[in-house]
Amino acid sequence: MNRGFKIFVVEDDIWYCKLLEYHLSLNPDYEIKKMHSAQECLSHLYENPAIITLDYSLPDKNGVALLQAIKAFNPDIQVIVISAQKDVGTAVELLKLGAYDYIVKNEDTKDRLWHNVNNIRQTCLLKEEIHSLKEELGIKYDISKAIIGNSDCIKRVYTLIEKAAKSNITVSISGETGTGKELVGKAIHYNSDRQQKPYVTVNVAAIPRELLESELFGHEKGAFTGAVTRRIGKFEEAHKGTLFLDEIGELDLSLQAKLLRVLQEKEITRIGGNNTLSVDVRIIVATHRNLLNEVKKGNFQEDLYYRLLDLPITLSPLRDRDNDILVLAKHFTDASCKENKYSKKTVSAGAQKRLMAYNFPGNIRELRALMEL
Repeated sequence: MNRGFKIFVVEDDIWYCKLLEYHLSLNPDYEIKKMHSAQECLSHLYENPAIITLDYSLPDKNGVALLQAIKAFNPDIQVIVISAQKDVGTAVELLKLGAYDYIVKNEDTKDRLWHNVNNIRQTCLLKEEIHSLKEELGIKYDISKAIIGNSDCIKRVYTLIEKAAKSNITVSISGETGTGKELVGKAIHYNSDRQQKPYVTVNVAAIPRELLESELFGHEKGAFTGAVTRRIGKFEEAHKGTLFLDEIGELDLSLQAKLLRVLQEKEITRIGGNNTLSVDVRIIVATHRNLLNEVKKGNFQEDLYYRLLDLPITLSPLRDRDNDILVLAKHFTDASCKENKYSKKTVSAGAQKRLMAYNFPGNIRELRALMEL
């Protein structure tokens, strides 16, 4: 952690000022600046300290007036007032005006001050983390920052994502493993009118057939052995939002027929149930297979295939995106350094040459793993 958590110690007693400075400087992350008058403090407020420890009885301005001036300049500065007098009325007045604490000078002063400063520091760190997460969330679903690249094929993907985000049509994303299909799905959802509603993901290939129907459509109590309670399926869970069906090419024919019905009728029936339930769900599917070939083989319903083609998006393999390899390598290296608090690293000329010559069977996922080593 870098130095830079700035604390002003404002105290006209030079010896006591040095004592507080020494005590606080035991934490190397704190940058302490000593001051001996209200005027000196006010003239340095532009430095935006995080904390000011303030002697109540300064010769040129009392604690109430100085606290008001500090808060008028920047209400986020935390002020800890330190006084030689135990005065409950004054303490209450100062706390009402925004002081963080009122500490009486005694043998416990240093410990109480240390405790207060550490609490304020932790609060500041938490606020910074929340701010960082909010920024990250904004970047994550900023299409051009979430999906990195300068190649023509990626620019076409940007255009299609923007088109998809403005509508509710079904989207089919195809591409080899590791090309970023789910990232595209999220970019569509979080840039659409449904962004405040659920984004639900189901990996069709990861769930056994006998469990997948219940996972998608839910079931009623007693529908089958082990169904001891009613279960809500993913279609209901995603109501008003988006359901991302990964590896749709692995869905068996009977469930393909049920999916087609949902797309056509916008309603489902839980296993063991008699009532149809209306669902408002935007469907995005993804596959690494050539679904037209699967139709020809009899593995995929032709009607469903064409129903999923409202807006097809094809993601090119990384080996066909020469212009993006080094851009992505730098992006992943920078992100890894930031996440792990490493010093900034660069990709050497030799490493760049090897990256450009490599075939990347694992596509972007493989490149990211390499850059994070």
